Amino acid sequence: MKKLTAGVLVLVLSSSVAIAQAQQKKNDTIDTKEIEGVVVTALGIKREKKSLGYASEEVKAEALVGGTTNTGNVASLLSGKVAGLQVNTNNNFGGSANLLIRGYKSLSGGSPLIVIDGSPVNNNSVTGSIFDYGNFLSDINQEDIESVNVLKGAAASALYGERGSDGVILIVTKSGRGKDDGSWGVTLSSGITAGFIDKSTFPKYQTKYGAGYGGESWNEDPGPGGYNYANFADDASYGPAFNPNQLVYQWDSYDPSSPNYGKATPWVAAKNGPIKFFETPITYVNTITIEKGNKTSNLSLSYSNMLSNGLMPNSELRKNTISAKFNHDFTDKLHASVFTTLTLQDTKGRNETGYSDNIISGFRQWWQTNVDVASLRNAYVNNGFGNFSWNRSSSEDGTPQYWNNPYFQRYQNYQTDNRTRVFSYAQLKYDVSKNFGLTGKLSYDDLQMVVEERLMNGSIPQLFGASQLNTSSGYARTNVKNTEINFDLFANYKFDVTPDFNISGIVGGNVRRNLVDNLYASTEGGLSKPGLFAISNSVRSILPPDETYQKFLTSSAYATASFAYKNFLFVDGTFRMDQSSNLPKDNNSYSYPSITGAVILSEFVKQDWLSFWKIRGNYAEVGSSTSNYRLQNTFKARGEGLFDQPYFLANPDLKPQRSKEVEFGMEAQFFKNRLGFDVAIYKTRTLNQIINLPVSSATGYRTFLVNAGQINNKGIEVQLNGTPLKTNDFRWDINVNWSKNENEVIKLNGNSQNYLMATYQNGVSLNARVGESFGALVGSDYQYDANGQKIVDPVSGNYLRNNNQVIGNITPDWVGGVRNTFRYKEFSVSFLIDVKKGGDVYSPDMAYGTATGLYAETADYRESGIVNPGVNPNGNVNTTVAGDPTSAGSVDGYGVMPNKRFVYDASYVKLREASIGYSLPKSVLANTSIQDAKISIVGRNLWIIHKNLPYADPEAGTGNGLAAKGQSIGVLPTTRDIGIDITLKF
Repeated sequence: MKKLTAGVLVLVLSSSVAIAQAQQKKNDTIDTKEIEGVVVTALGIKREKKSLGYASEEVKAEALVGGTTNTGNVASLLSGKVAGLQVNTNNNFGGSANLLIRGYKSLSGGSPLIVIDGSPVNNNSVTGSIFDYGNFLSDINQEDIESVNVLKGAAASALYGERGSDGVILIVTKSGRGKDDGSWGVTLSSGITAGFIDKSTFPKYQTKYGAGYGGESWNEDPGPGGYNYANFADDASYGPAFNPNQLVYQWDSYDPSSPNYGKATPWVAAKNGPIKFFETPITYVNTITIEKGNKTSNLSLSYSNMLSNGLMPNSELRKNTISAKFNHDFTDKLHASVFTTLTLQDTKGRNETGYSDNIISGFRQWWQTNVDVASLRNAYVNNGFGNFSWNRSSSEDGTPQYWNNPYFQRYQNYQTDNRTRVFSYAQLKYDVSKNFGLTGKLSYDDLQMVVEERLMNGSIPQLFGASQLNTSSGYARTNVKNTEINFDLFANYKFDVTPDFNISGIVGGNVRRNLVDNLYASTEGGLSKPGLFAISNSVRSILPPDETYQKFLTSSAYATASFAYKNFLFVDGTFRMDQSSNLPKDNNSYSYPSITGAVILSEFVKQDWLSFWKIRGNYAEVGSSTSNYRLQNTFKARGEGLFDQPYFLANPDLKPQRSKEVEFGMEAQFFKNRLGFDVAIYKTRTLNQIINLPVSSATGYRTFLVNAGQINNKGIEVQLNGTPLKTNDFRWDINVNWSKNENEVIKLNGNSQNYLMATYQNGVSLNARVGESFGALVGSDYQYDANGQKIVDPVSGNYLRNNNQVIGNITPDWVGGVRNTFRYKEFSVSFLIDVKKGGDVYSPDMAYGTATGLYAETADYRESGIVNPGVNPNGNVNTTVAGDPTSAGSVDGYGVMPNKRFVYDASYVKLREASIGYSLPKSVLANTSIQDAKISIVGRNLWIIHKNLPYADPEAGTGNGLAAKGQSIGVLPTTRDIGIDITLKF
């Protein structure tokens, strides 16, 4: 595949050169300014791209949303489209998407700052739950977006201060245009999308054996008629072989509503396996936009409605977004801009994530292949919607042993959340003169959310509520409020020192105020009255609500100076100083500079084939603060004079974290923009990181807060664009991006060699280890001889293990994407190939599922067993059969295999997006009120062309944040999403 890909790329580029040379004189009239373009940079300032001394990449709205389905989350739409940007999505209903620019620079992970029209917005997520509540970037309506510009390095994002240390995603919203005659313009768009499970991302079960852990054994003596009882309580499929001539009392033999009630039925694999549990997700999106504009004013109003259900039963998402943008010139000198957007979202039935109490973990790890999910639904509906489970404790005891009836869990133990999000800004600009102006801007971002989690009476006891004790019922409620207010005041200047030399820039300041006001409360000991979900319906006295109230202030001053000489030499300098209320008085002010330079070489090399050629370089430093209450320890009240002590020891002498980066790049366009490239190389050092390191429990704490650690990153980013073929009626465009980032943990604190970031099942953990790449997976490995062969115990036949070894790393070798767009008259076709090479993922699903006999390959060694390839300690080839093949977990799985056995290469190649569109000819619309009409068939995640992780999507993590990236556990299957979009403009 590698050779084929390289060959196709060479063919495309060489064809582009040849055809462009043949066509450029008669078809292309593009000028240099159009090639270079104007882009939006930090603080919403527009700059000619040719003058920038750093890497940035712009994605226009058509490339962002035009060739794919509406995902409901803008972050996921960037997959495979920007060099150096890694997008990690998951399959959770209404779930999150994580953005990462130029690799992990911090031991705490990190994600880029999101900015709308120059104003920062909150992209956090609600944490501390088994549910993924999504990142708040999903509140932005994708139909409001005009373009997205990714500021990748420190020099590009330095003006945003401490929050720009991980890069910046700049979103520019649309402004109203209206019609040429000044009347209102109306755009209607409507789309419907359906999802279909990609069966390669869900288990393929063996169909030879049924419930049990002990081979051919049955856990109970035969019942009436001499028929055996199924191994009800065993949540595994390592039991007796199926035999259609053998009758067995199964779980539905005890269901009064079942036709099998009181009967022994043939011992066969279920007709309806867990894949039939899922529903077909359907999404409807309807948007109306009204615009009007003239020389002095423009207005845009939009309303969007999204209705969606998920894969899981009883899941529904309703989202309504209203936006308005108004620009007005009061005079030739006084200009105003106002933007506001309101999002109202109600969600019901998000899926659980992780290991415990997750239905999908059961389907992937602990299941009986003889259980029919259609019968489970009937049992739930026909028995008073009660918890009639397949996993009976015994033939006499119908109490669920480990697992609820999945329909009971979905319809009775569901969660709900509603979210109200308001983001607004108002900007006033006054041009004092042609060389000097003043701008004031106020932005307000407010998010309020109510989360409710339920546990119905009759459920299997689980950890729940504030006390996290085992209970079989309960109710919990979380109220979330996050508010941010930004005020910017800055002056812009521009002077021509000589006819060939000019200087421009800004001088200003920012004041930011943040408020976090959260409250969590739950019942204790269960629900007093079954089915009444209220805090007051608690069996025991409730614990005092867990209240979080944080206010913090950051004040900043900044200045820039841009020098331009003869349209070929550009030098920029920036300086920013921040003062954070979350740092101690002696260390709460910190500053960082940047300097960039660009030389336009095409001003010296005048050739018809060379349209543009630039080299650039920069150096920058950025810093970052910390969160509240980390300077002195605080305590949480638990009532009756009781207080909880925090697990970490605060540090009153914290200093800001700091990153230093150097970057060089080159970009060029040939044959009037028919072929081009942009290449960047960079190196980053991040110092004084604020982390929690382990401390002796004798201190009364588990960790202590310090400035420690250094991570180095280096990498290369490549963008290629080409138009291999272009005629009056046909055009083929291709865009390629590729990036590689390497990092290394240089040091931690003192002699510390390891920093634990997350723990997974079976002793596997995610770590930062000195001398290793960030994100090392640590667990048990095989023992190897001098020749690298695995060593097998000659007695048991199992592999010998070596604990506490690096067994993988989550950092990919490289990521990339290839997008092709074809246009012929009114037809358009596009598709995007998204690639990630390397990186590892640990799969507890495979570790457990192979032990419990679920997966198809486990049936192969039930009778004869397996001889593990390798050598004995004496060097002889192993010939011992491993374990007891008739006993669950004796041959394969988490109990006998090293963790390394279940670490997989997380590479993938995906057909991420595809679309076919048709625009009605103007001649057809001539006598109608419709100006434009387009219909498109769109698709997303249509084909996983290549992957190595069995039965799951290697991209699908458990949620947002760093800890979700290293394991594949209980994830939903991926869906192939196909839809139809219709857009009408009046």
